[in-house]
Amino acid sequence: MSGHNKWSTIKHKKAATDAKRGKIYTRIVKEIILAAKGGGGDPETNPRLRTAILAAKSANMPRDNIERAIKRGTGEIDGVSYEEITYEGYGHNGVGIVVDVMTDNKNRTVAELRHTFSKYGGNLAESGAVSWNFDMKGFFNVPVTGLEEEEFMMQALEAGAEDVEMGEEYFDVFTAPGDFHTVLGNMEAAGFPVENAELTRVPKTTVNADDVAPKLLKLIDMLEDLDDVQKVYANFEFSDEVMAELNQE
Repeated sequence: MSGHNKWSTIKHKKAATDAKRGKIYTRIVKEIILAAKGGGGDPETNPRLRTAILAAKSANMPRDNIERAIKRGTGEIDGVSYEEITYEGYGHNGVGIVVDVMTDNKNRTVAELRHTFSKYGGNLAESGAVSWNFDMKGFFNVPVTGLEEEEFMMQALEAGAEDVEMGEEYFDVFTAPGDFHTVLGNMEAAGFPVENAELTRVPKTTVNADDVAPKLLKLIDMLEDLDDVQKVYANFEFSDEVMAELNQE
């Protein structure tokens, strides 16, 4: 899972920016709607909805917004009907990019994606072109403050985690998709402050993108800024030196 911890560092900053823009609320509402539509409105029996509600609470979304989104998903309240689609493409240096969208207009979405990829140095690819290089994993963070590395890693693995990586500010905890909620519950029961819990795509192999870092991140930022885009995944990796420069910006 090399490179994911550095990617997480960037994502933490991106998440803070998104929250200021209010975009994160829109994305979470869409996820709650589809989760409730697919598995019902009870988070106890719907793991996907439970994860979406966790994300909503982490973003300080008002309870009324959460409940309204659930009711839209279950059909108790009328609303727009969304479709989940995954698109794939390439960025600079052949970096593979996977884009998860939720849209009510497929033609509009694909046109916006193609335009954005083209304008910022990438290109939209066929289905299956890069997704084979990503594994689905459960993922969450725990702040490193006050925790001893070896002891925490042992506790996480005993709780059922597959892997743990330590960064400057956070431990990144990875699980098998089917074990995600069990491990998450075990860690919360043990008193650990869990953040950014989600099912994510983790690259099997990475591509060094030091020489194109600003351009590649610009492409990813512009893709994430599209209204229909929920998540963007990429298999790039930066050196420590380039990461230090990016973190100063």
